[in-house]
Amino acid sequence: MRPTTPLALTAAALLLAGCGSQEDTGSSGKASEPPSPTRSAADCAAHAELKAADRGRTVCVTRGGEIRITLDGTTARPWKPVTAGGTGLEAVNAGFVLQRGDATAAYRAVAAGTVKLASSRPLCAEPTAPGQVSCKGIEEWAVTVRVR
Repeated sequence: MRPTTPLALTAAALLLAGCGSQEDTGSSGKASEPPSPTRSAADCAAHAELKAADRGRTVCVTRGGEIRITLDGTTARPWKPVTAGGTGLEAVNAGFVLQRGDATAAYRAVAAGTVKLASSRPLCAEPTAPGQVSCKGIEEWAVTVRVR
């Protein structure tokens, strides 16, 4: 067995200290706290307004709260009606759609659960004349709602 020198011990301590993970601290120099594995009802909103830009988000609402969705589309690229899969939300009257191609929906949070809200629309407008370029792409929109 080889004798251990103070330099070797210091190097080993520095290596071990460097093995921990650090989050990007940004310009403030303070590391953010790790996310909590569970959210309390106090972290949830009573009301949420969702738009196309909210795609991919997870939102939390309290029981009795409401979710309102407005997806602005066009006649050439209309949104399909919003669908809900899961438990915890109940559809309520969303009001009128004023522009053709838009999709609106509204839900009341009635019980604890998780719901995926989804819609889609064509990525490109359909050609209006022969020989115009078209595509078959679909733009997907989905948001996960947690009710607490």
